[in-house]
Amino acid sequence: MNYKIDYRSDTVTKPTAAMLDAMMSAKVGDDVYGEDETVSALENKLAQMFGMEEGLFCPSGTMTNQIAIKCFTQPMDEVICDQTAHVYRYEGGGIAYNSMASIRLLYGERGILTPELIEPQINDENIHFPTSSLVVLENTVNKGGGKCYTLEQIETVHNLCSIKGLKLHLDGARLFNALVATGDKAAHYGHYFDGISICLSKGLGAPVGSVLLGSAATIHKARRIRKVLGGGMRQAGFLAAAGIYALDHHVDRLAEDHKNAKALADVLATTNFVEKVMPVETNIVLFDIADGYTVDKVVAALDKHGILCNATSEKTIRLVTHLDISATMVDQTMEVIKKLVP
Repeated sequence: MNYKIDYRSDTVTKPTAAMLDAMMSAKVGDDVYGEDETVSALENKLAQMFGMEEGLFCPSGTMTNQIAIKCFTQPMDEVICDQTAHVYRYEGGGIAYNSMASIRLLYGERGILTPELIEPQINDENIHFPTSSLVVLENTVNKGGGKCYTLEQIETVHNLCSIKGLKLHLDGARLFNALVATGDKAAHYGHYFDGISICLSKGLGAPVGSVLLGSAATIHKARRIRKVLGGGMRQAGFLAAAGIYALDHHVDRLAEDHKNAKALADVLATTNFVEKVMPVETNIVLFDIADGYTVDKVVAALDKHGILCNATSEKTIRLVTHLDISATMVDQTMEVIKKLVP
């Protein structure tokens, strides 16, 4: 095999020819002046889709998450999230650096938080304690192998936050994967969250960008924070056009990624070098290697056959299916896995 089949992440996708055409024909202006109509169209499209008032286009999901956390907290507050959460593990210590807030880590089943886990960790009003002010959920849960929240689960967390006076933010890095898997409707989400971060450059296949959704007051504040963080882009409509195209053409096809991931998981479960495969709900396959093998050797053995993937721990390897992984590639990968001797 003289080419690579890249399962490292769904961030590795390249724009399709049709997406590139949409980008090149975008009507643009200076977005910092509020004059880029394509950026405005993307922000409004997602806000309406999720039943929220306004949106803000940013370069990355890390930026949208960090802006939201800064909007919903003040120094000496505390953010409650799962110990696997992207906002905690993979955003460079941004909660402490940007918001000067502390973090209360919980241990949900595959990263899923429940009211029963959250409520005992909400601090009482006491000068010795940070003020519990924000809960962050992640959907799907990356470290949970693409595990999804349902709307029913979200509603119970929302109800607790409402009673306790906490804000609720969603890191929706792969939210459309969750919507396709559960059948839940995007329009219902705006009722439950104060902020939603939507990533366009993972499963949807756009090259750049995330959108933060919230109330008009939240987005007004967020726009100032984006400027301070260096996220004020100029003729950003070329990038926003890719996001609009992705929303119009790449959502339903996520079911193909989920099907491909399940097929890979089924084959991995039959091999001698795999001890356990996490149940697959969306486009992420996590598997633990068996005793007598090392993740480095398994990753290297797959690489020799032109298959790229990442180790996520000393025991675990991750495969992620996406727009640039075809059914033919999956069939080729399965044949390699069946014969693989790490």
